[in-house]
Amino acid sequence: MSALIDLHGTAMAEFDRRVKSVSLTDWALETPCADWDVHDLVNHLTTEQLWVPHLVTGVRIEEIGDRFDGDNLGEEPVATWELAAREARTAWLAPSSLEATVHLSFGDAPAELYLWQMTFDLTVHAWDLARALGSDERLDADLVENVYAWAQGQGFGESNAYAGIFDEPVAVAEDAPVQDRLVALTGRRP
Repeated sequence: MSALIDLHGTAMAEFDRRVKSVSLTDWALETPCADWDVHDLVNHLTTEQLWVPHLVTGVRIEEIGDRFDGDNLGEEPVATWELAAREARTAWLAPSSLEATVHLSFGDAPAELYLWQMTFDLTVHAWDLARALGSDERLDADLVENVYAWAQGQGFGESNAYAGIFDEPVAVAEDAPVQDRLVALTGRRP
């Protein structure tokens, strides 16, 4: 199994652990993501997971249409997240998943790039959710090292490739912990 598949599993577990700690009164808490509360953040990641089984098997965005627009969490948000996460993880664990070409909003891409993007999003948003909940923000060190290295290789903080998706990077000391440097790349204040 690919090291990237393992990293994705770790990122999924980091986010999952925090979702499972959300209490009834936490869903409206603000997050570091502008205009998103905890409900919006978890809905965003849940919706991303709902797309995976389709995209990894070659379905095009146009074929899905607006099926996943809006609130996908329903009355049981944690259970909905768990189901979507399990189905996405199962799709990634299929033997040929990383050999696929996925049809994304910006065009066709190798499934490996898509999996890196999903791993990155889960990692950064796990931190966001922890910050919103006032819980332990420490993420798996190996995950953070690898995701940070990938993000740097993608030009985060250096180019406009991800402009509009993330806020401008926040300055941190060169010797800041890697996790702080990672979240700062996306405009978050560690």
